[in-house]
Amino acid sequence: MADNRAGATPPLVDLRDIERSFGAVRALAGVSLAIMPGECIGLAGHNGAGKSTLMQVLAGNLSPDTGTLAVAGTDETGRYGVAQANRLGIRCVFQELSLCPNLTVAENMRIRHPAIRGLSWRRRASALVRETLDRIFPGHGIRPDDLLSDLALGQRQMVEIAIVFAVSDTAPRLIILDEPTSSLDQTVAAQLLAQVRRFVAEGGSIVLISHILGEILSTCDRIAVMSDGRVTALRPAAGFTRTGLVEAMGHVAAQAPSVAAAAGVRSGPVVAQATPPRQTGGLALKAHRGEIVGLAGLAGHGQTALLVLMQNAAMARSRYAQLTGKVAFVAGDRQSDGVFPLWSIGGNITVRSLARLRRMGLIDTAAEAAMADEWRQRIGIRTPDMGNNILTLSGGNQQKALFARALASDADIILMDDPMRGVDIGTKQDVYALIRAEAARGRTFIWYTTEFDELRSCDHTYVFRSGRIVAEMPQSELTEARVLQSSFTEDAA
Repeated sequence: MADNRAGATPPLVDLRDIERSFGAVRALAGVSLAIMPGECIGLAGHNGAGKSTLMQVLAGNLSPDTGTLAVAGTDETGRYGVAQANRLGIRCVFQELSLCPNLTVAENMRIRHPAIRGLSWRRRASALVRETLDRIFPGHGIRPDDLLSDLALGQRQMVEIAIVFAVSDTAPRLIILDEPTSSLDQTVAAQLLAQVRRFVAEGGSIVLISHILGEILSTCDRIAVMSDGRVTALRPAAGFTRTGLVEAMGHVAAQAPSVAAAAGVRSGPVVAQATPPRQTGGLALKAHRGEIVGLAGLAGHGQTALLVLMQNAAMARSRYAQLTGKVAFVAGDRQSDGVFPLWSIGGNITVRSLARLRRMGLIDTAAEAAMADEWRQRIGIRTPDMGNNILTLSGGNQQKALFARALASDADIILMDDPMRGVDIGTKQDVYALIRAEAARGRTFIWYTTEFDELRSCDHTYVFRSGRIVAEMPQSELTEARVLQSSFTEDAA
């Protein structure tokens, strides 16, 4: 389709007719896109639409099969790679974090900024990462000598963002942000989006990929919609409404989340209860059979830790948590805690259900394949072959596979650690409906989410602060203002 290159100012980056295939999968089918200086361009589309592949080409990690790539009017086709992209000031925050977990924050800064060298490199790297974090994420609580693996997922995302925005020998000219807020809470996400607008106002360019449509609409100057490896719509952000953007992506516009018929009335037996270890007295989490219970608050304030504690309590007695029934866990950090990277897509889905797939002591491979294919269709995993390795999927499709693993199991209680990270709006609608239907059949969901809109699908919500539960509210009393107030003020409940 037309790329809207009109105008006196030449584009900073000019992609023309980019094609890229992976075996039989055609990820990019002739994409043309111009990115102008001093603009934030949003990239929207369902999982597997080609967004991340296109950005991998722009970052120099992938070479296109055909097409041309020009930067600042110079054709870079044929010689473009990661090193050249860095020299030209093109940097990327990938959806799957690319830092070294066994190194400190300062050491990761040094790797990405080789100009920091000499006897005093550690001091200079520490100062640079501290200054950049303070500027973008005030109150971040991250130290340069922190080991990256000791940080929460959201903090690791903040470190990678700071490293990309940092200025050493060269300043960034174009920054690609691939689902940058997927592991950040609302407050930290707002800090990042404010930095995006400052960077653009100073003449920099941003490509923002996000499945949180409000971020795209409020932050971007133009929006490009991708589908099946092509750009299918491209116009100013002001020309889209939320409904129009969803429809352009090829999905039916989302309806308001359904509310439990007896909102505020908790019935049925208690099947899960837990108290954060740091809590003495006060509120405790309780989940009734057939309930969807939300966990809210700033990221890293104990929500994930409590879910892990409950998972462990399902396998051994604990004085902090008691659960009745079988438990499944949907990890939010799929790289560390979710996928089996050497296994197939189907194997990743069925692994939780192998005991039910046995026949005469052996795994019934036909039944296993049928289960995998059923969930491929039900949850919309975009792949031609469930026997392909799980890493052949986009990040969002990997997350779908983890969700399918839990829903396909015989678990009575499903613990969800921000499971919709990087999942497109259409799939989210389908999954919300699945959760509500499964809850109506008696399953219980305990759901930590960094997206306020997802809390609207919960029957009851607990807000965390500093490792404690500081507020609880039924769906009928849930407001964004109250959640934020409780997140910062312990006596706000």
